[in-house]
Amino acid sequence: MSGEYRTTPRLRVRTVTNVLNTNDTVDGPSPGGPARWSIAGLFLEGLTTRDYERLAATLHQGVRFRALLPPGPSEWHGRAETADVLRSWFGQSDRFEVVDATVGEIAGRLQMTWRIRLRPAPFEIGDGWHVIEQHAFADIAESIETLDLVCSGFRAERTTA
Repeated sequence: MSGEYRTTPRLRVRTVTNVLNTNDTVDGPSPGGPARWSIAGLFLEGLTTRDYERLAATLHQGVRFRALLPPGPSEWHGRAETADVLRSWFGQSDRFEVVDATVGEIAGRLQMTWRIRLRPAPFEIGDGWHVIEQHAFADIAESIETLDLVCSGFRAERTTA
């Protein structure tokens, strides 16, 4: 594309190629280590494909979901309620693009980040393109037991001249 004008925004996609499990011992990785990353990956796959049944399958029946949203803190409990909240944010858009999604770990908690571009935005915010970025931290055993999220809010996309 050298010399051509870019017609779409540059998208950044990261692929995890190597995972360092800091809980590894001489005897090998701690039990369940890679499975936790897989659960986070399945959660992101469900979210980014808007398959809320798949997303819900990664959640513990009694999951606690806390979110710091632009209007203020919110909290929900249970698999169905958590999936319904995420569906209310992303499920009704006609256009939906995943700009970036990552999984990481910080001191035993899994970290997931996603940036989504969509239109129209929910809650009658506007018909144009909006972007949202969310950072979530999860405690995972066999499924996601707690999910703590910080949200940018739906931001109207700025066009460049």
